[in-house]
Amino acid sequence: MTRSWNPLLIGSIFLFVTALLAGDVFAQPATAADLPDASPAHLPRWRGFNLLEKFHVEWNNHPFVEADFQIIHELGFNFVRLPMDYRIWIKDGDWNAFDEEQLRQIDHAVQWGKQYSIHVCINFHRAPGYTVASPPEATSLWTDAETQQVCAKHWAAFARRYKGIPNRQLSFNLFNEPSHVDTDRYIAVVTKIAAAIRAEDSERLIISDGLDWGRTPIAELIPLKVAQATRGYTPMNITHYKASWVEGAEQYPIPVWPRVKANGILYAAGKADVPADVRKPLVISGTFDVATRLRLRVHTVSAKAKLIATADGKEFWNRDFLPGGGKGEWKESHFIEQWHVYRNVYDHDYETTIPAGTKRVELSVPEGDWLSLSEIAIQLPGQPESMISLQGDWGQAPAQVMFDASQAPGRFVSQQMEDRKWLWDDSIARWQQISRNGCGVMVGEFGCYNQTPHSVTLAWMEDCLQNWKQADMGWALWNFRGSFGILDSGRDDVQYESFHGHQLDRKMLTLLQRY
Repeated sequence: MTRSWNPLLIGSIFLFVTALLAGDVFAQPATAADLPDASPAHLPRWRGFNLLEKFHVEWNNHPFVEADFQIIHELGFNFVRLPMDYRIWIKDGDWNAFDEEQLRQIDHAVQWGKQYSIHVCINFHRAPGYTVASPPEATSLWTDAETQQVCAKHWAAFARRYKGIPNRQLSFNLFNEPSHVDTDRYIAVVTKIAAAIRAEDSERLIISDGLDWGRTPIAELIPLKVAQATRGYTPMNITHYKASWVEGAEQYPIPVWPRVKANGILYAAGKADVPADVRKPLVISGTFDVATRLRLRVHTVSAKAKLIATADGKEFWNRDFLPGGGKGEWKESHFIEQWHVYRNVYDHDYETTIPAGTKRVELSVPEGDWLSLSEIAIQLPGQPESMISLQGDWGQAPAQVMFDASQAPGRFVSQQMEDRKWLWDDSIARWQQISRNGCGVMVGEFGCYNQTPHSVTLAWMEDCLQNWKQADMGWALWNFRGSFGILDSGRDDVQYESFHGHQLDRKMLTLLQRY
């Protein structure tokens, strides 16, 4: 069969290929009619993922993958954020020289966003002069004028490159999780960068992360017509449990959700640098009709500490802890030069028995410095153990909880709970205020690392997703493929499903699709 080719079609293909090779494929305004409109005053409730192909010049620098966009579209999502390292598109370490081949790989991602009806948000995860990753930048974006000029030059180049692409299809997210910078300095830098972008493309949608790693909104940015992004990583000891890049994450207690909000640091009665109302016992109220097993996990001990347990005011157990160097019953020994003391990680369980008839158990440190408990567990005869994880919040009073033995197994209860309402009050309410004042808001990153139990991850995620739906806030999971994602996440407690050559976490996907 002979096929007749339309000369106009051949000409169109030739022009497209020529434009692509010249890096000018976006010379004409793109359209994505089925994507929602977006403005600084109101961001759509986008739903999607972070794609990490250009996240770090040393760890992860690859071309973006068209199949990711195909699958994301197929699964019903409409947003990707591209957190990128500026060092990827500069030549030989010269931040004034751009690598056109690397920029064309970013072009492809923007084009695939148009093709598959996915909004693309370009983010400088590492900007000239600022990063939360390692190694740190040699200069400071917040204080160095030359660095600010270079950063403005980079953003202006992106603005010029993508001029005319509708905001429903493309946005710029300036910096990732700004921290250790005051509000005035941050606003001054955002003002300069926004001006550089708008000098090239006056209508480009700009999004700025909140301060304090994205947690704190900045009302002063509203007059600049800059939308804002927050994070969904609260509480960190659930979302980053055993994350190798987070200091101390290996010692986080085993995550549960929802959970009693309970602090486990016990301060010695004579520790004068801690307020008196914090030097309290940890209290467990309840009715223990029979002798009951009590397990305490001692996590860290500073200098020395004597831990005692009383039942209705009468001591029934005690133990002296004296950290030192070398080997001992501790797991880690740390000498604190500033105080000339050892502060050792024990992470060790100690057991005793609560006497029958007890109504109130108190745990205290009458002598020494301080120690922290990471878990308390109670086991009634013939029943499974009931356990709560304790936080290590410095300067906070120890837990005051009740053990309800009327259910099998018994359970810990408290007036203070970390649950969906707590997440709203802690992380969402403050963002609602600037949203009502005319600032678009979204969650640029969220998720749980793959060491958090899957059931806990899903329960926590659902509370977050319900809150964000109620608040009309879009979100992007970190990441799509990988340890936080729905594909190839490497969890030990998930029954994966083969899907387009990947291992799919169907339960997590179904949850995300509901919101």
